[in-house]
Amino acid sequence: MTSYQINLEGDVLKVRFGQPAMGDQVVRDAAARLDEMITLGELAGGKLLKIDGPASVAVSYLIAHKVSHLYSAIAVFDPKIGIKGYKSFIVAVSHTPAYKIGELIETDEPHKDKIYPKVVICGPSQSGKSCLREGLKQAISNIAGAPYPYVITACPDGEGAWYSEAAQRDLELAQQLKATYKAKFTPEFATKAASWVRNANTPLNIIDVGGRITDENRIIMREATHAVILSGKNEKIPEWQEFCESLGLRIVAIIHSDLEDKEDVIESESPVLTGKVHRLVRGEDVSRRGMVQVLAKVLVGLGSKQ
Repeated sequence: MTSYQINLEGDVLKVRFGQPAMGDQVVRDAAARLDEMITLGELAGGKLLKIDGPASVAVSYLIAHKVSHLYSAIAVFDPKIGIKGYKSFIVAVSHTPAYKIGELIETDEPHKDKIYPKVVICGPSQSGKSCLREGLKQAISNIAGAPYPYVITACPDGEGAWYSEAAQRDLELAQQLKATYKAKFTPEFATKAASWVRNANTPLNIIDVGGRITDENRIIMREATHAVILSGKNEKIPEWQEFCESLGLRIVAIIHSDLEDKEDVIESESPVLTGKVHRLVRGEDVSRRGMVQVLAKVLVGLGSKQ
């Protein structure tokens, strides 16, 4: 299996990540597959091509480069947008007056026929939530048949999906970029982020929020369905439990984040996963930690119970 999979179904190009790999390998695999499809005549061109599935920024540029000259217009599915309960695509490339850039194209494919898990990772700041988020993405990707974990960064701290891989290569540069992108946590941002969570309906959604119990986090988190509490301080856990319960969230894991320890501890797996995860440090691959592996299986299992 390659690191990136691409198939054409009607006028929709279905894309998704495959075997875990660094970004440069993903781009090479995607390029090879697109070249193959063009050579075989699968991507023959036409009026409109819709693209559905997750892609890195680099892969998105690659796809646009390879196919934009073949089609009059290209529209991309955005899980955060749903018109009247159906999947909607945003026109991103247009060589024709028939389609305008930014136009929303509604389909007859249901977008909200099923309530998929929307799992918020919450807890005090400096507990390692963003590190856990990235480790979960990698661990879930290694589970056969698991859905792609769609991540929503619902905190304007400047640390997007790009940060972890960038930190592994150049931590100083990643920190500089994070500081540049950081913005204020305003009610306006909270309302916008809440709409992302409300409209997101991919099979598994993970939401990364700020590390304080605030009105802004309340607005965002009430749109979720489940919660994972991660805390570097055990005494802070009860207040986050109360916060999640007040929002009607089902707590699936309560985890103590220990920076100094050298191993994970699983205390209980059911009905709530509890225990300890060690050394959630930026720039390190935490996907193979025992707690991260178990939590990944728990989150994947949520979808089968819906």
